[in-house]
Order: sequence, then structure tokens, then C-alpha cells
Amino acid sequence: MNAHTESVQILRDATGHPAFAVLPFASYQALIKGNPQSAPYIPAAVVDLAMDNGWSAARAWREHMGLTQAKVAHRMGITQGAYAQLEIKKTIRKSSREKIAAALALSEAQLDF
Repeated sequence: MNAHTESVQILRDATGHPAFAVLPFASYQALIKGNPQSAPYIPAAVVDLAMDNGWSAARAWREHMGLTQAKVAHRMGITQGAYAQLEIKKTIRKSSREKIAAALALSEAQLDF
């Protein structure tokens, strides 16, 4: 997964290679104090899939990762049909969201949009 760089500006050298990163001062302070605090990263492609198709966050992530319902269900230890029922819901219970997040190797917050 890519690092979250939404509020960071990358300055490149003459050859086009990254040379410097310009970030908000609060982020800089958090980094030097050893407390980087950034929101969980959700790629625009995942949000676009969800919004353009009316999909749940879980389905958008699964499609983005190129996984089948059967594969995610197997990781969760449930049937594909049971997973399909979870995936069509726009909102799901916290415990189910945690299990789906673990199966997709995401944080729970990345499924909450």
C-alpha cells in the first residue's frame, strides 16, 4: 500500500528524482517527536469504485485488490455466501468490519467510509 502523501509536496532534482518532501509543520513536529499521526490511507481508486458503482467499502477494497469473494471468505473462515451478504451492506457491525479488515490486511478505519 502507498504511504499517505495527500498533504506532502515532493520536490525533485534536475534529473527528476525526489529530493525533498515539504509537509505541514504539525506533521513535521509529530515526526520529530516520534508520534506520526496520519489518517489511514484510502486510495482514490477505492473511493471511486465505491461511489461510481454504489458498492460498500468492503467490496470496493476487494475489487481493488483483485480478490474474489471466495478468497476473502476463506480468509475469514466463512462461506462465500455469508461473505456476499456482508459485502452488500452499506453499514456492518463493528465485529464484522474488524474481521473483514483483517482478511484484507487493512485497518478497520479503512473500511469506514
